[in-house]
Amino acid sequence: MRKTVAASIKTGMALLLASTATAAIAFAEPTTYPEGTATPSQTCGACHKAIYREFAFGFGGDIHYKPTTIPQKEGEAIPMPAGVSATATAHAFAGTEQYPIHAREAEEDGKSCNVCHYPEPFAVPDINVAEMTKPKGRPKATEAAGITCASCHLTPEGKIRGPHSVNAPHETVADPAIQTSAMCAYCHSMGKRVVGKQTQTFLEWREDFNKPGLGKQQCQDCHMPRTMRKVAEDFNNPERAVARHLWTGGRSQQRLASALSMAISQPDADKPAITLHVINVGAGHSVPTGSNRRAIYLNVVVTDKKGKAVANKEWMFAPSYGNRPDDRKFLEEDKKRPDAVAASQADAQGPHEANIRAGEERILPWAPELKPGEYTVKARLIYDLNRYNARSFNEDQTEINSTTLTIKVKKG
Repeated sequence: MRKTVAASIKTGMALLLASTATAAIAFAEPTTYPEGTATPSQTCGACHKAIYREFAFGFGGDIHYKPTTIPQKEGEAIPMPAGVSATATAHAFAGTEQYPIHAREAEEDGKSCNVCHYPEPFAVPDINVAEMTKPKGRPKATEAAGITCASCHLTPEGKIRGPHSVNAPHETVADPAIQTSAMCAYCHSMGKRVVGKQTQTFLEWREDFNKPGLGKQQCQDCHMPRTMRKVAEDFNNPERAVARHLWTGGRSQQRLASALSMAISQPDADKPAITLHVINVGAGHSVPTGSNRRAIYLNVVVTDKKGKAVANKEWMFAPSYGNRPDDRKFLEEDKKRPDAVAASQADAQGPHEANIRAGEERILPWAPELKPGEYTVKARLIYDLNRYNARSFNEDQTEINSTTLTIKVKKG
């Protein structure tokens, strides 16, 4: 549950801070992690202060949402501000924020969400594996910690993975794969590539963006921009290019605004027919991506010279719930599924446009009935974090782009 910074951290923190005088010496007794990936991130934050500030407070990000932070207990050793305008990362809240109960139980095909929201240590998968499996979820009793630093950095052997070999109070292993999209693959993909299906982000990147040569960027290049700094401030280690632990995505204005371009054209002079062009110019995956709850609305309104709306149309782009189009004809069938609530919500909305693949230009013709005259066509792209809310509920919606075109219509 989202709370203010004044609230208390529920889990205790093992203080690992070493003084500058002892930071450079060898560590006789390596730190171990008996709690596994349930180890509180505050434990890591005692040494990795800047990274923890990003994780818990969103420093350096642009997440446009109600400012919220991971709270801390008074007197703890991690120096944190009393208040901040930024917002904690989605990873920080993955196990603590409120979420629809049915999504916790079974978001797709009866599989538990726990494998990604509360994963046990895993090995980084082969980036070219044909079918992406899932890591193992933690037991119910250890879910509260959510996605922690250890969720990504703790290996099945109990070591801390990172991009470099370092002298640290815990055992480390250098793994270059942590800087590649393979690191994100387990939790941000499921099964085999099915165009338009939900939970395919890594596979969309690999099959639609990376393999065809649209770009060489890894997930981290966009979602974890780098800076020069020490990984642990009080230890004798060099400054390096270090990823900011922000994972900006669907709540980031920068990520949303750079993803899609849009244009309106009037193919034939003096005729009412227009064409809408929605182009994925900035995302290395489909837009929207991830959960089938995400949607992009293309809202088009035609107004006359007096500013009166005379025609309007809206398209919805979204991932499909399963391996078929979302359509009301599946409604009764899906009520029998173990994930009936989520499936029925998807079906009840009926057919929609598939999400827009990396590099794709989606062309949508429209011929509104217009009398002779001059008109302004305005098109807006709106991102919705949860399309299953009422369309009028705009707290989860962000306008990401708009454009206008003046057209003239004549008789005949």
